[in-house]
Amino acid sequence: MGRVLDITSLMRVHLEALIAEQHDMGVCDAIEEIGRPTAPHNSTQQNAALPTKKRPDLGHHLAHRKTPAMTAPHVPKVAGFEPALPAPTHTVDARVGKASADPTVGTPSDGSPPTPQGAQRDPALDTASDAAPGDAPDVSVVDQLAAVQDRLAGWISDLSTLHDLTEQLARTRTVEDALHELLRAGASLVGARRGLVVLAPADGFGPETTVGLGLGHAEIGTIETIPRRALAYARILDGLTEPGATGDDTRHPAGDASRPPGARGAAAAGPCTEISEPDIPGEKDLDPRLREVAARLGYAASYAVPLTADPIGRTGAAVWLYDEPAAPTERQRHLIGLYRAHAAEHLARLLELHRTRQAVRILREELLPHRLPRVPGVRLAVRHSSGPRGGGDWYDALPLPDGALGLAIGSVTGSGPSAVAAMGRLRASLRAYAVMEGEDPVAVLSDLELLLRLTEPARSATALFAFTEPPPGAPGGPPAPPMPGGIPDPFARKIVLAGAGHCPPLILGDLRTEYVETSLSAPLGMLACWEAPSVEIEPAGGETLLLYSDGLLHRTGEPMDRAFTRLHAAAAGVPRAARHDPEAVVDHIVRTMLPQGLDDPLSEEDVVLLAAYFEE
Repeated sequence: MGRVLDITSLMRVHLEALIAEQHDMGVCDAIEEIGRPTAPHNSTQQNAALPTKKRPDLGHHLAHRKTPAMTAPHVPKVAGFEPALPAPTHTVDARVGKASADPTVGTPSDGSPPTPQGAQRDPALDTASDAAPGDAPDVSVVDQLAAVQDRLAGWISDLSTLHDLTEQLARTRTVEDALHELLRAGASLVGARRGLVVLAPADGFGPETTVGLGLGHAEIGTIETIPRRALAYARILDGLTEPGATGDDTRHPAGDASRPPGARGAAAAGPCTEISEPDIPGEKDLDPRLREVAARLGYAASYAVPLTADPIGRTGAAVWLYDEPAAPTERQRHLIGLYRAHAAEHLARLLELHRTRQAVRILREELLPHRLPRVPGVRLAVRHSSGPRGGGDWYDALPLPDGALGLAIGSVTGSGPSAVAAMGRLRASLRAYAVMEGEDPVAVLSDLELLLRLTEPARSATALFAFTEPPPGAPGGPPAPPMPGGIPDPFARKIVLAGAGHCPPLILGDLRTEYVETSLSAPLGMLACWEAPSVEIEPAGGETLLLYSDGLLHRTGEPMDRAFTRLHAAAAGVPRAARHDPEAVVDHIVRTMLPQGLDDPLSEEDVVLLAAYFEE
């Protein structure tokens, strides 16, 4: 029907339809308009008397068939997307610039793509834009349509680039990953190779860190030796005004022609919004230490921007470094402005999530023992890790009267701050019951179950409590009966334990590695009345009692029966030389059971492993 032009293999646009939509004409009228002679020959003879209007972008055409009230052109949709930049304005003189709402964006007023500094604009566009009303442009309709096609292709390319970069940024799940992706994407947009981002939230709640792209810790440390007033990102973070500010609140883009030559930064007064240092070796007003560090690290220009998002406000600043004297073009500043607006919002959300997790982790650690007690004849070691959302797994080691020791471990259902708070209440209650009646673990867990059922009826928990009596004759323990000379002491240490739905403990020694056969019991809060018989064991000198949470088994990703077998094999495989050191025992079991490490960010399971080694 009409000629079709390809737009860089991305879409096909019917030129007649494009002309028709811009002129508010039908497709047939548009085709007829292109090939119409000077004298009208169709049935619409009344339109021949209408005055012709010269358009800077399309040449001679008939006046609009609608009323002149339509002052804003209709922007055509392209391949299902709205244009990234506003369409050309046909109702004003193309030579009159339009003020930009964003000081960092320097888009030409005629809607054309920004022209890089020092580059020449398309003569066809200049001819069309400079044509005075009443003068016929020298550019043909085909050339004008080709310019529109190139402009649309540029918009679509920018839109596609921003879509890809923001999609990769949205996949990040931690603050550190987001900072690395921000640096990488920003470097590709501004044409730099290295850079760094400083995270320093304005509300003062942290975290504060510095991440580099192509810069090691030593190089970042060298940059930080520059006086703070001379660092571009430091002036942004501190809200300092640019040198030579007059005190008014006027802001200009860094490349604005109205600024005097040699002026740096994006703001003539007020806090810095962006700072460009295009020629560090050549600018004489820079700090000598800045030029010295730049020469040592091999960069000659920098471009710094702030990172700002609600509700935190200013979260940090990013700076990219050029190997040669350079500055980002207006188009690059426009793209990085769009990208960092999205990146700052994403970073603010990750910061809030990070702070919440940190608060839950700190609260959980404060509710757990700060240190393990020292009990004669017993050495303790523990390893624990909470999931990203904060779980209710807990442990305790409590010195009791007469040299006894109480060991406890348990888990509260749920996750997050509510589970952590419930875990703290449960642990504090168990400590109180252990002091009053610790020699009877069944009574301790019975009282705990009653408290949980009365105060938190919608919650359940598992628990295991072990009461360790000192052997006769031990410091703090009961006196040993007299024995004939040469006969070894027949009295051994005794442990009485009871469990409520918790995993059975494991005892490890030179002669045995076996699970303690505890009676099956429901968790606390699951039955109207809980009670289960206790179990009594006598560990020999040199043996270790292991208490653990089910998270250690779940993190293996295997069924429970195979996970129990794997734990038994890991305990049996502890080197003989390390079996008398509880720290070495727990480290070996963690490495064997969890090759990915104790602090696995991909797992939401809490892990607790408590070892009690009984000396010979």
